[in-house]
Amino acid sequence: MSDYGHDLVFGSFVTPSADNPDRAVGVAVLAEQVGLDLVTFQDHPYQPAFLDTWTLLSFVAARTSRVHLAANVTNLPLRPPAVLARSVASLDLLSGGRVSLGLGAGAFWDAIEAMGGRRLTPGQGVRALEEAIEVVRQLWDVETRGGVRVDGEFYRVVGAKRGPAPAHAVPIWLGAYKPRMLQLTGRRADGWLPTLGYLQPGDLTKGNAIIDDAAQQAGRSPQDVRRLLNIAGEFSTVGRASLNGPAEQWAEELAELALGEGVGTFILGSDDPDDLRRFAGEVAPAVRELVAAERDRGAAPERTPEPEPVVAPPVRASRATATGGAFAVVPTPDDGVRRSEQQVWDESARPTGPAPDPERTYTPQEQATGAHLVQIHDGLRAELAQIHDLIEQVAAGEIDAGAARSHINTMTMRQNRWTLGVYCESYCRIVTTHHTIEDQSLFPRLRARDARLGPVVDRLEQEHHVIHDVLEGVDRALVAYVGSPGGIAELRAAVDLLTDALLSHLSYEERELVEPLARLGIA
Repeated sequence: MSDYGHDLVFGSFVTPSADNPDRAVGVAVLAEQVGLDLVTFQDHPYQPAFLDTWTLLSFVAARTSRVHLAANVTNLPLRPPAVLARSVASLDLLSGGRVSLGLGAGAFWDAIEAMGGRRLTPGQGVRALEEAIEVVRQLWDVETRGGVRVDGEFYRVVGAKRGPAPAHAVPIWLGAYKPRMLQLTGRRADGWLPTLGYLQPGDLTKGNAIIDDAAQQAGRSPQDVRRLLNIAGEFSTVGRASLNGPAEQWAEELAELALGEGVGTFILGSDDPDDLRRFAGEVAPAVRELVAAERDRGAAPERTPEPEPVVAPPVRASRATATGGAFAVVPTPDDGVRRSEQQVWDESARPTGPAPDPERTYTPQEQATGAHLVQIHDGLRAELAQIHDLIEQVAAGEIDAGAARSHINTMTMRQNRWTLGVYCESYCRIVTTHHTIEDQSLFPRLRARDARLGPVVDRLEQEHHVIHDVLEGVDRALVAYVGSPGGIAELRAAVDLLTDALLSHLSYEERELVEPLARLGIA
């Protein structure tokens, strides 16, 4: 078991596609909005279908405020290390200390050579990479007197002035697979960044052992080297294979990699907004909880302090509790606030279910389902509030961009529209999925176990159909908004109507169902 005790970090691996640059930037911005810690892009300067990675990183840094950024990994043969060091330090200063440096020795040598790079053998690539790390670190070391001097086989720097120093201690991560690269990682790097799809069973364990031995021989601790991993998979309702199943399966498998193989950073290769949302909102919190519970049982060493750690977004406390005794789950009250003048149903005609028995007590297990329902609804409420914030931000930005009439502001306006559109579209799918699960699974069980709940369940199903029509209205407003410069008012009105209907529906559902879920023992 090799848990190095690192804080867990979750990131995205975004395709830097040149045919739709707005989408590449929008996915990166969305990654920050859903709560991921890190955004990375592959770096293949010889690939004309991709945007230049360092230009893209700079642009994304200006569009974000919290998420950390890195190339995954930088193509060293086409990025001279002295210039690269200053590029990284500059972007780190401009972004407030949010940059990491992923480095690779190079691959696709025909393409590298076609771009003017030097073809290297595997052994030469490792030696060149070690020299490059020395150049980079010396240029960042502004405390040492005198110029940078590296008289290497591949890189020669003779008296270059040091600086600028980055805003924080920028970690250097190596994309490594072979023994010599792994040994270099242990001796000189701050992180190991392989891709799971390129590894054979047992390669993580073998790689860790090589890195650990090399680190110790260099007078370092194995915990000085963060273990990162690029992953890919598919979310599905039924587990079919590794990282192909529900979020719970993903969480268990990643927790095993964290505790058994020491992986502290998981980077998901996907441009799908729904994948990023589920990875950030469902998988990451569950992995952190599983790993923390195991570490609390004394199965892992104390956590190693990290320089400028990536901080996970705070977990919002829920009002839902599941304790024994009297029924303690508190339904969310309807505050009566309405944003729209339109009404989609008569709330006074809603039926009510049977009154609870005031003498009955409930176990924590019985109350857990109702508490979970409230927590799911709280997530939907929080996401809905985020959509309203995004609409106001985009509306304000479009006013500024429209006034400026510059090309850069026009690009920003398009990317804002794309990001908002994706967020709204993804949210609508989540609401529809939640209602489908209730219609097909939860409601039939409630109706079968207590016929007195029939009128309530019928009404809830009817409201699902109404909300579906409202969601269709949001979709139409999104299409109109993206296609015309003046559609923000219509989109705001559609989201306002959705807010009124959905919040009212969620409160009604909790009021009528949280106690029956416990009483009827529905899990």
